[in-house]
Amino acid sequence: VQLQASGGGLVQAGASLRLSCAASVASGVSFRRYVMSWFRQTPGKEREFVSAISRDNRPYYGDSVKGRFTISRDNAKNTVYLQMNSLTPEDTAVYYCAADQQIILSSYFSPSAYGYWGQGTLVTVSS
Repeated sequence: VQLQASGGGLVQAGASLRLSCAASVASGVSFRRYVMSWFRQTPGKEREFVSAISRDNRPYYGDSVKGRFTISRDNAKNTVYLQMNSLTPEDTAVYYCAADQQIILSSYFSPSAYGYWGQGTLVTVSS
């Protein structure tokens, strides 16, 4: 699967952004089989789990974004979204989408468990 993330940009604190990640899957493979996730990374830091959505549409969130971010997926469009509200400067990072078919729940939060990554989209939140 190939992943293309988009939607990043420069916003002020308190604003909202919606990220999208479009997946190109191989013929005969259903997008529904993939767990889709978002991670983010700032220079010098490890990639941080942001959110995941399971094959049956269950959402999971990192503690720092709970109540502010919402993940969703549109299986007809092979796309996962991350709606980010009440952004703060601490949300500034490159956001990556990730996908995997084999991943189990206990590994959703681990970057190393994902086999496919998008190229990242930069989100900058000014104070």
